Parts: sequence; structure tokens; C-alpha cells
Amino acid sequence: MAPIQHLDIARALFANFKSEASTALLARHARRAVATAGQEVAKASVHHIARRSLTVNSTQATTLGVIAAYAVAIALLWNLPYVRWSLWPFKMLVIAFHEFGHAITACCTGGRVKSISLDPREGGVTHMQGGISAVTLPAGYLGSSLIGALLIFCGFDIVASKVASIVLGVCFLLTLWWARKDWLTIGTILLAVGLLVACWFIAHAEPLRFVVLFIGVMSALYSVWDICDDLILRKVNTSDAFVFAERYGGSSQCWGVIWSIVSVLFMAAGIVAGIAAFPETFTEQEKDSQNFIPTR
Repeated sequence: MAPIQHLDIARALFANFKSEASTALLARHARRAVATAGQEVAKASVHHIARRSLTVNSTQATTLGVIAAYAVAIALLWNLPYVRWSLWPFKMLVIAFHEFGHAITACCTGGRVKSISLDPREGGVTHMQGGISAVTLPAGYLGSSLIGALLIFCGFDIVASKVASIVLGVCFLLTLWWARKDWLTIGTILLAVGLLVACWFIAHAEPLRFVVLFIGVMSALYSVWDICDDLILRKVNTSDAFVFAERYGGSSQCWGVIWSIVSVLFMAAGIVAGIAAFPETFTEQEKDSQNFIPTR
């Protein structure tokens, strides 16, 4: 082969090698740039999420203040003679949530529900057959607490409160099926339903969110107040915590405290989720409400 041909082949190989080296270098720089950009985007996203989750605007601050006021007011009304009857219709619904928790978990664990009875003066009782008692016994308090946390979450927004109020209205009416059939019970439940309906027609349902919040706080903290009432003030030996302790060990007070702590954690989760999901002001929420089943 001629020397010139050898030189041409060498040049071609060098050019090919240089091209591959350049391509590899570019690819390496590209990967590094993408990785750096990804890290910056991730840092920015985390910073944005953290800043949003820690920021509470004036509307959310008002909601938090209302929640705190409700917790104090309900705690007082729960134990004051005569005045406690003002909570009657809401207590009926919370008791219903409690018993539904027992009933649903019984069905999910292979049991069967024979009957449910509700009475705000004597409490509720769910007659079950079968099921796993380790699940069904705490499900009453924890179920009502979970429902309460969801209602608190909805209470941060008017449209979400509208949706929740429809479910609450149906639940109120369903309690008449199991509740003791006396005129006082029927009247108070119908008044509660009437309150929900009336709130729809006031300022584009803005007051409705505060009613939903009230029921949510009462349901979320029901286990705390009821366990305190049963295990500390009256020491009732038929409470769920007492039966659970008899079957699985420990003390009823211990299990009651554990369930109360879980209930408070549920409530805290509902509050944090509400703050993160609904940053809109009252004015913005009212505009959104006008486009969802408007009433004015």
C-alpha cells in the first residue's frame, strides 16, 4: 500500500476517534447538566412546598381560631348540666359515626351486624356476631375521629363544605332509622338538617363551613371527651376500652389514652391537609361557591 494511503487511513481513524471523544465528552457534560438541573428543581420544589405548608394566611388563621374555640366550647358544653342538651342533635350524629365504625369493621372482618341503636342519653350500641374484636372495638372511636378529621379538612373551603353537608344531611336522616323514636330526638335531628339547608342560602353558603367545622371538631375529639367521661369521671365497665383491656390485656385507661392520642393525630392531619389544600381567601372561596350549586 502506498504511503499516501497509509496517511489517509491514519487521518480518518484520528478524525473518527476525535469525533467519538467529543461525543462522549458532550454526553458527559449533558448528563452532569441534567443532574445539576434536577437537583436544583428538586430543591426549589421542596422549598416551595415547605414554604406553602408553613404559611397560614388570614383566612386560614381565622379557621384555626374557630377550631380552637369550638374545642373549648364543646368541652364545656359536654359536661355542663342542662346546657349539654344543646349538643343533642350533633351528639346523635357523632354517636352514629362511632357505631358505624364498629359496624363497618365487623362486616370487613367477617362478622355480621344484627342491630344498631342510638340514644344521646344512654349512648349507642352495635350488636354484632363474629368479626375480629381487636379491630372492631377500637374502630368506634377511631372511625368517628377519622370522619371528624375529614370534616375539618372540608371545613377549610366552602365548596368542600357543601359536598360534606350533603353527606351529613343524609347521615342525620339515617340516624332516625336507628335512634330512639321520640319527638325530642326527631325534632332535634330535623332542626339540625334545617340548619344545614339554611346555611346554603346565606352569603353563598359561607356559614356552612363553620357548621361543618363544628361537627368535625366534635367528632374528631369525641373519643377524648367520651373516654375521659367513661374511664375517669364515671369509670364505666362496659366501655370499648374496658372490654378491649379485658380481652387483650393492659388497662382500660391505657388503651383509652392511646386511642385519644390517635384521634388527636387524625385531627392534626386534617388541619394540616386543609391548610395545604385550601389557601384561597374568603372572597375567592365565595366566587368558587357561586359556580357550584349556586343558591343566591
